[in-house]
Amino acid sequence: MNAGSAGEQAGQWVPACRVDDIPLEDVMRFDFDGRTFVIIRSAEGEFFAMDGHCSHERIHLSGGLVDGDIIECPRHFGTFDYRTGESRKLPACVDLRTYPVREHDGQVLVFI
Repeated sequence: MNAGSAGEQAGQWVPACRVDDIPLEDVMRFDFDGRTFVIIRSAEGEFFAMDGHCSHERIHLSGGLVDGDIIECPRHFGTFDYRTGESRKLPACVDLRTYPVREHDGQVLVFI
């Protein structure tokens, strides 16, 4: 599972969805505590979580395309590496935060 970049010293594991809610190479929006995230399932079946808005114009990434280890913003086609949050293609130029993810009892949990 994704190690993420958020430290585990403060926060909580939050259920985001069921494992079978997201097909391979797809994305799902997840809102918690007034914030938006995306949960991404890789072609290998691993789950990843990151901030849910493109850093260019705050467009929801949940409408984006997942291809390999990249998610593409649906508006201006900026891309991010969903494993690291690194912006990969303009106009996105600010990295996004990623979050640790684990599976437990058929659920995808995100450490927020």
